[in-house]
Amino acid sequence: MTDKHKRCWGNENKLALDYHDKEWGVPVYNDKIQFEFLVLESAQAGLSWMTVLRKRENYRKAFDNFNPEKIAAYDEKKIVRLLQNSGIIRNRKKIEAAIGNALSFMKIQREYGSFCNYFWNFSGGKPITNRWKKFSEIPVTTELSDTITKDMKKRGFKFLGSTIMYAHMQGVGMVNDHLVSCFRHGEIENMS
Repeated sequence: MTDKHKRCWGNENKLALDYHDKEWGVPVYNDKIQFEFLVLESAQAGLSWMTVLRKRENYRKAFDNFNPEKIAAYDEKKIVRLLQNSGIIRNRKKIEAAIGNALSFMKIQREYGSFCNYFWNFSGGKPITNRWKKFSEIPVTTELSDTITKDMKKRGFKFLGSTIMYAHMQGVGMVNDHLVSCFRHGEIENMS
């Protein structure tokens, strides 16, 4: 049986296809998943998203299934163990950022009741549906990603620039950046 779906990307391998078809652009209103994406997107800085996707399961094991309370308590011994784990991206600054970001994430949860309350407030609680026809139209940053980044950096987040934030916004469905020709564009628009 042949897959007749037209995709904007994701045909390179099964991992990319599954991520495109099931996750990318789907609005996420779950703090745990939001935190997972924040850690992974910060780890991705300077690398390809496929590199991170290939290591995602290893990250889940190494980083206590992205539990911010556990990660916030990591000490130097844990950092050294993580630096020896070839299943993840072994960069001390990125690992330390994940620990610090867990603390900042939990502060936001306490202040707003949940990270999602804080995050989705920037878009009025709703996804933004774009209508791009070709990849060259899709920005890497926007005024909104700049605003969110600036606020999160004030709150202590590291390894988080506007480009990473825009990728986060795409990944967790704050923006629907599937091309209009892609079968997922309409499906995701109908979720809103």
